[in-house]
Amino acid sequence: MTAWIIVLPIIAVVFFVVRLFLRRSRAALWWVIAANALMLTGAGVVLSIALAGGGAHAAGTAASNGDSGSSSAALIGAAIAVAGASIGASIAVAYTGAAALAALSERPELFGRAMVIVGLAEGIAIYGLVVAVLLMGKA
Repeated sequence: MTAWIIVLPIIAVVFFVVRLFLRRSRAALWWVIAANALMLTGAGVVLSIALAGGGAHAAGTAASNGDSGSSSAALIGAAIAVAGASIGASIAVAYTGAAALAALSERPELFGRAMVIVGLAEGIAIYGLVVAVLLMGKA
């Protein structure tokens, strides 16, 4: 937790400095690529520190240290499943919703079919939640 408190302001400062350089420089693409690589590296370092560190336990509880690594990995996997599924569902709903509205403006009788397609796109997020619940059950 301490690593996040230290690293997040540094990442924010780097982001704003890169934004300032983007306005003044013609090589904006290279600055963005460098900032993304730096942030990805920093996030990987912070994640590895968080996973390698010992788990925080309340006083008076007897928890085994061998189990904390697998449970934290399962919880991180659940978070990634929900985040990825939600982002994928939002992109899918954006495209299918726009197409459905365009089709409905020309032929209003396609409402049922269009809503089924949009509902299938929203189902992606539900699949992510199901995977997260299964992973949290193993934690």
